[in-house]
Amino acid sequence: MALYLLYESASGYALLHAHGLDEIGQNTEAVRNSITDLNRFGKVVQLTAFHPFESALDALNQCNAVSEGLMTDELRSFLELNLPKVKGDKKPKFKLGLVDTKIGSHIHEVTKIPCESGDFVHELLRGVRLHFSKFLKDLKPGDLEKAQLGLGHSYSRAKVKFNVNRVDNMVIQAIFLLDTLDKDVNSFSMRVREWYSWHFPELVKIVNDNYLYAKAAKYIEDKSKLTEDKIPGLTDILGDEDKAKEILEAAKASMGQDLSPIDLINVQQFAQRVMDLSEYRRKLYDYLVTKMSDIAPNLASLIGEVVAARLISHAGSLTNLAKCPSSTLQILGAEKALFRALKTKGNTPKYGLIFHSSFIGRASAKNKGRMARYLANKCSIASRIDCFAENGSTVFGEKLREQVEERLDFYDNGVAPRKNIDVMKAAIEINQNKDTEMETEEVPTEVSGKKSKKKKSKAAAAENGDAMDEDKEETLEDSKSEKKKKKEKRKMEQQDKDVKNSDEQDGTAKKKKKKSKVEDGEDLQSASEIKKKKKKKSKNEDDE
Repeated sequence: MALYLLYESASGYALLHAHGLDEIGQNTEAVRNSITDLNRFGKVVQLTAFHPFESALDALNQCNAVSEGLMTDELRSFLELNLPKVKGDKKPKFKLGLVDTKIGSHIHEVTKIPCESGDFVHELLRGVRLHFSKFLKDLKPGDLEKAQLGLGHSYSRAKVKFNVNRVDNMVIQAIFLLDTLDKDVNSFSMRVREWYSWHFPELVKIVNDNYLYAKAAKYIEDKSKLTEDKIPGLTDILGDEDKAKEILEAAKASMGQDLSPIDLINVQQFAQRVMDLSEYRRKLYDYLVTKMSDIAPNLASLIGEVVAARLISHAGSLTNLAKCPSSTLQILGAEKALFRALKTKGNTPKYGLIFHSSFIGRASAKNKGRMARYLANKCSIASRIDCFAENGSTVFGEKLREQVEERLDFYDNGVAPRKNIDVMKAAIEINQNKDTEMETEEVPTEVSGKKSKKKKSKAAAAENGDAMDEDKEETLEDSKSEKKKKKEKRKMEQQDKDVKNSDEQDGTAKKKKKKSKVEDGEDLQSASEIKKKKKKKSKNEDDE
């Protein structure tokens, strides 16, 4: 059976025919010994066809497809043209040797070409890679090395860029630096306390906070020079006038030893460094919060920025965290305890980094495991939404947080929580409404930009157009508000019907009274008019 070898080089695809294998034997050791000798290896393996890549971009695309185990159209046409045709009924009398089994299975599924990959084929392809420049006669010395170097740079650059369009590496570095800063600031502040306590030991009991202690030590300097004039400055630092007066009284009766001016200068400089580090730590935390709102807003709103950043850094990236199932995410960070439990056949851990979330601390002891499992489920949903959603928003994270709160109430008080389907439908509707609001805000800005280009003579028409736009916005807002107020209107209508029924009964009685009064007034007016007419007639008769 004939054996063909497919070699993917940096310059193109090469198809080689291996014949006369019986002379060297069908074992890897014989092939390994014959590889170094070009005369012997060249008689066995010969070049059949070569398909060069059109450009560097084409080479990168072909390399990406091969690494993913996919056969491109160029590779398929190259194989179908240069290999013997495969008939459906008969078994093929050849095999195609490959390095990767994934692309071999894909080629066999599509073209029915039998593929082989083993130690024997690997040794033959290793010899092809060693002597490939000798098989192609038109290549100049150094051309193949340049192609390999260029393809290697472009391939690695493309792999580094593939990061779901989010720079989560900055979050990983920031959370690592934040943890180290916490340890360093804590140790340095303890060193300031020990150092300055030789001079003023009573200050440790009065000021408990490390940052405020460093600021107070730098401001006081020498305790013997502390007077009442410095009380306003101490109140500004500590925020309490009583503590400032207590420090002044303690300084007058202090048991500490005196320090030389050089020692005080060193203590002040070290206290200033501790203050600078703590301020930088605060700025770094603000930076981490802003980055997490851009990278993983839903996960951050669910469990907090610090815990979310620790989960991302432990998983390696947001994509890796999104690929993790909820059971893995639940014990992420407790790997040592997990393997120790598996080794000793003990109880496995219930939670890892999720333990730092406030939800598990609020749960009772018997419900901590359930709460950790439920929270890990919601965290996996939030991480997948953040990783694969096009527009980032905190709507889903807030809804998932509400679900966790409801589950806590269910464990404590027995209140039944809402279903996940209803909550997700509400979140999707809110997200769609936000998108429509953003679109409606963009439309009038474009219209106003076009109207600014018109002449002054059409100012009145432009004002009318603006009024029409405002009317449109009002109609949109009214249509949205009507949906929300339907339920309220129904309730109000039922109440109005009851009130109207009572009012109608009272109104009918009042109308009857009014009608009787009007009729009485009309009768009086008609009687007076008749009397006047009679008087006029009598006067006329007397005159005649």
